[in-house]
Amino acid sequence: MKVKLLLALSLFVCQFSFSQAEKHLKGVISSESFLLVNALVINKTSQKSTKTNDRGEFVITVKANDSLLFYAKDYYLKRLKVSEEQIGQNNLQVVMIKKPEELDEVVVEKIHSIKLSNDKKYEQSKLDGYATEKFDNREGYQTMREGTFVNGLNFVTIGKKLLDLFTKEKEPEKEAQPEIEFATLAKNTCDQKFFTDSLKLKPEEIELFLQFCDADPKSKGLIENSNILSMMDFLSAKNVEFRELNSYEK
Repeated sequence: MKVKLLLALSLFVCQFSFSQAEKHLKGVISSESFLLVNALVINKTSQKSTKTNDRGEFVITVKANDSLLFYAKDYYLKRLKVSEEQIGQNNLQVVMIKKPEELDEVVVEKIHSIKLSNDKKYEQSKLDGYATEKFDNREGYQTMREGTFVNGLNFVTIGKKLLDLFTKEKEPEKEAQPEIEFATLAKNTCDQKFFTDSLKLKPEEIELFLQFCDADPKSKGLIENSNILSMMDFLSAKNVEFRELNSYEK
């Protein structure tokens, strides 16, 4: 009787050990019918990671109930707990959602309508202004350049055009302001010791870490309105996520 009990216990232990053994799990990462290349796949449980190839495929060793993280720039982070069924199928399909793009600022200008009143001089000045704009925007200015005129001479328009020509010659061209990248702003705001001593980053990890921070839409707000305290708080919070992703492995 004891022999049978020991035999059954041994079979149970062997079966349990076999079920807990690591196995290779194959999968594909995509988004909106596009395969994602160089997407990061991290086994948070075993602290192992890999990346997708040029066909969006990956292979990683897992056990049942392991926690997987999937990260790609401009996409939301995805988490998944691996099941026995998924390991058995060995064909994991991961679909990631792209973050919304930020729209440029839209400027809305108010156009004043023309309303007639009892003040004839005032209304006449408004009508003259409207006629001038119509002449400028349509065929009037073009025909004037060609040496012909339509609907008679418009001395108001001629004077305005001459004034604009002299004004434009005197105005210096405005230099376009270069765009400040987040990585440059962060380096100028915080010194090297903050990244290495406070955030505990290796020198070769700093650039990858700043790229990871730049993917967060909140970094755009720091570019527009930044101070050293807000920058340090943001970098410290992102450092927690960065370490959780283990992006420095492989």
